Amino acid sequence: MLRRLVCVALLLASSTIRAQSAADAATNEGIWQGYDGELRYASRLLISLAEAIPADKYDWRPEPGVRSVSEVLMHIVQSNYYLLSVTGPQMPPELASNDVEKRITSKPEVVAYLRRSLEAVKTARAKLKPGDLQHKVKIYGETVNVDGMYLRIICHDNEHMGQLIAYARMNGIVPPWSAGVVLPK
Repeated sequence: MLRRLVCVALLLASSTIRAQSAADAATNEGIWQGYDGELRYASRLLISLAEAIPADKYDWRPEPGVRSVSEVLMHIVQSNYYLLSVTGPQMPPELASNDVEKRITSKPEVVAYLRRSLEAVKTARAKLKPGDLQHKVKIYGETVNVDGMYLRIICHDNEHMGQLIAYARMNGIVPPWSAGVVLPK
């Protein structure tokens, strides 16, 4: 009887480990798969975190003078489009003003803009032809290549994702991937 219980326990433990491994693989999909894979990964995490933060926390900020949750997310949106515009695609006119972070604050609107900005980066990069990544562009008085602009976008997004993770945890919100939630692809 004891042997049977031990066997059942081992079977249950191994199926739990396999299920967790599958969940980890689904969550980590895109890592180590070049720029496009990393962008997919970062996009899924950013969107899942933006969705996990309750609407009533979108105006939360750690202290006065620091960006709120919605302001950080809209900063990501506006920066994605701005940095992308340096490479060619136009920035949506409604995002070109300096008051975007203060003006667009509702969770549904912010999440929709976040999704669109990440999709715009993905789509624009997919349209590049061989050699386009080495094309030179100007930004802040510097001459850089398009590849560097796309790298800046993903680095900037990840930098602010870290900020949002800290915001979430300060409010008792566990990022979905840390809570074992399998993220959609």
